[in-house]
Amino acid sequence: MLYTLAGGGTLCGVAALVLLIVSTATDFWMQYRYSGNSANQGLWRFCINRKCHAHTLTVAFWDATRAFMLLSVLSCFAGVVLGLSAFANGTKNRRVRTGGIALLLSGFLALLALAIYTGVTVTFFGKRYIDWRFSWSYILGWIGIILALAAGVFQLFAYQKDVAEPAPPNASDS
Repeated sequence: MLYTLAGGGTLCGVAALVLLIVSTATDFWMQYRYSGNSANQGLWRFCINRKCHAHTLTVAFWDATRAFMLLSVLSCFAGVVLGLSAFANGTKNRRVRTGGIALLLSGFLALLALAIYTGVTVTFFGKRYIDWRFSWSYILGWIGIILALAAGVFQLFAYQKDVAEPAPPNASDS
């Protein structure tokens, strides 16, 4: 049972890691119209008519969102590595548990990042631009959160199942 739950957790963790990396790195968190032209922005730069420029404003919410997303990616990577190492070295209860905790932490850090971004975007950019919407990078971030949290829960359930199951009897005991 350990390998089934831990394997499912590791698979969800790998998918979450990919989605969180793509979400963090791409420039389509929000799309809007700027002076009649299509525009989009991500965490690192904004694009108007496919010409991209780095964000020039240093605003606390950008920095907070970036920091929490980067910490989320690092935590998710650690959880995936710990989950995979449990398979490579046989049953390693602590690695499965620690991987599960790292994946849950990753989900909560990304949740915090997207909550900050959502709150500021709705209150500030929602009033500044009339025709705007969240885009696919932002949506991938939310899907990554769900997968990271699910991966962490699977890993922790695998740990609980392994701890609760009695050890198999040795052949030399009979």
